[in-house]
Amino acid sequence: MRIADVLRNKGAAVVTIHPEATVMELLAGLAEHNIGAMVVIGSEGLEGVASERDVVRQLHVHGASLLARPVSAIMTRVVATCTKADTADDVSMLMTEHRARHIPVLDNGRLAGIVSIGDVVKSRMEELQAEQAALRSYISQG
Repeated sequence: MRIADVLRNKGAAVVTIHPEATVMELLAGLAEHNIGAMVVIGSEGLEGVASERDVVRQLHVHGASLLARPVSAIMTRVVATCTKADTADDVSMLMTEHRARHIPVLDNGRLAGIVSIGDVVKSRMEELQAEQAALRSYISQG
């Protein structure tokens, strides 16, 4: 399954945040949209990804004062990306290599979506179920 198929099934909407926004604003957005990460978009385009994991790691270091700091202070700057043409299996390997749970999807350098580890697992499960159904059909007709 290609990432284009994953986005077609889940939708290509991406919640973004500015690097100057506070961590408190990030948390409010994550809660409001029931998501685990936001793509950080600045004047130069994609600047990083800010996730729940980033917040927790920095909260341990800075305490409650972290909430007033900018997202740029905690975001992951080195971001693995993929394209719509990549396969879900390729992105799964990319996530494993980079220990990333969220991968922005770029189309000609522009943000076209985001896929999470949950999206990738779901697509793989759907593929396995379809293969299983096809095999059962083949066996029962044989």
